[in-house]
Amino acid sequence: MRERGSEVAGEPSGRRARGELESSVLAVLWAADRPLTARQVLAELPGDLAYTTVLTILSRSHDKGMLVRRREGRGHAYTPARDEASDTAARMRTLLDRDSDRDAVLARFVSGLSAGDGQLLQRLLTGPGRGRPAEES
Repeated sequence: MRERGSEVAGEPSGRRARGELESSVLAVLWAADRPLTARQVLAELPGDLAYTTVLTILSRSHDKGMLVRRREGRGHAYTPARDEASDTAARMRTLLDRDSDRDAVLARFVSGLSAGDGQLLQRLLTGPGRGRPAEES
């Protein structure tokens, strides 16, 4: 008999990758045009999740500053604290700050960019309003 959570080569354990559910919840909230309750988030997520699982993810994400919540009825409605692009940029900065050799990390990142992304990065670094895409004329 296999232990719960153990894996046999190539066989999934049935558990999600770390942060996968949090990312799915954020994706649902980014796609929404309004704050959502835990039940509304649950309805948008694939799979057979428990309401309490979604509520825990929302609560922990709020505690981390990733979500803003407001009272709605007896519960709360949640919205992301920042847009998706800002969140991705913040995660990239966090990963970059973890490594002691920033030069090597940045060099490998840039060398892996497509030609189009490389040109976009070049324009962003040298163009007006550095850090924001230049307005198309």
